[in-house]
Amino acid sequence: MSPLNNNAVFKLKDDTIENREFLKVIPSSQEDLDNLSLRLDPSVLDKNTKIDLISAHFAEIMRILGLDLEDNSLKDTPMRVAKMYINEVFSGLNPENKPAVTLFDNNYHYDEMLIEKDIKVHSFCEHHFVPIIGKAHVGYFSNGKVIGLSKINRIVDYFARRPQVQERLTVQIAEELKKALQTDDVAIVIQADHMCVTLRGIKDENSSTQTSSFHGKFREPQYRKEFLESIKNK
Repeated sequence: MSPLNNNAVFKLKDDTIENREFLKVIPSSQEDLDNLSLRLDPSVLDKNTKIDLISAHFAEIMRILGLDLEDNSLKDTPMRVAKMYINEVFSGLNPENKPAVTLFDNNYHYDEMLIEKDIKVHSFCEHHFVPIIGKAHVGYFSNGKVIGLSKINRIVDYFARRPQVQERLTVQIAEELKKALQTDDVAIVIQADHMCVTLRGIKDENSSTQTSSFHGKFREPQYRKEFLESIKNK
């Protein structure tokens, strides 16, 4: 086990005596690291501490795989992966990254269906930690308010950037849009390729997964049909 830097300072967001006791031992051995992990509460650790801990554990995984961490190409990989997890691909696990939503009055009295389609979805399968790559299509009817279009993309991205299953992701986005838009008249369809299917197991590169969540008016056949027809690639 490669020890963490004994001079490292682990920072707590909630700096109380109890929480300082929680991290009073700087992990410098396998036993210390295991004991720390068993007591780990992510809510009290700051971002840099999480990165240091993930880097230490990932370095051990690489050694178990037989990789040479003295190699110039590999020596910084544990830290690169840790930063990627915290700052990028799993940034949706941090509530502080949840997008703020601003609504505007529907001064144009637009009362038809509004659809934003082909929103990128980049997520990770929580079963195998490999990518889920696809697109989302969102529709809603205004109840007197409209949302900035980029906020829809940001909501989709926020819930995608964490270990996920597509079914949960679809429901989470739908529920957040209903809350943000203050209406039940929301629909979402996600179409995605799962690398856990294409890269391993059955290794099927041709299949894809589609999930949907329809609410309010979109449960009525005429509006559901209009939405589904509109998002078809032509």
